[in-house]
Amino acid sequence: MNALLMEYLPILLFIGVGGAISVALLVAPMFIAPSKPDPEKLSAYECGFNAFGDSRMKFDVRFYLVSILFIIFDLEVAFLFPWAITLKQGGAFAFWSMIVFLAVLTIGFVYEWKKGALEWE
Repeated sequence: MNALLMEYLPILLFIGVGGAISVALLVAPMFIAPSKPDPEKLSAYECGFNAFGDSRMKFDVRFYLVSILFIIFDLEVAFLFPWAITLKQGGAFAFWSMIVFLAVLTIGFVYEWKKGALEWE
C-alpha cells in the first residue's frame, strides 16, 4: 500500500507547488503594486469620452447568432486542419466523414440565412 501511495507523491507535489505559486501570484500585487487612485484613474474610459449608456443593456439576439456562427466556423477550421494533414492515412472513410460534417454545417448555415438571422436592419 505504501508503494502505491508513493506513486501519487509527484502528483501531489505538483498540485501543491502549483497552488503555492498561484496564491503567491495573487497576493504579491497587494504588497508590491502602488495603489494611488485618483478621479482620473477611476473614471470610465470609452474611446476618450464618458460612457453614454447602461453597461447592462440588452443586446439584440442577432449578435448572439453571429457569435455562435463564428464559433461554429472557428471549430470547423480547427477540425479541417488536422483532417487535411492526415487525409492520406485516413482513407475514404475520413474523407466522407468530413463531407458529412461539412454538409451538416452548410445546412445549418443555409437555414440561418433563410430565417434572416444574418440580416442587420
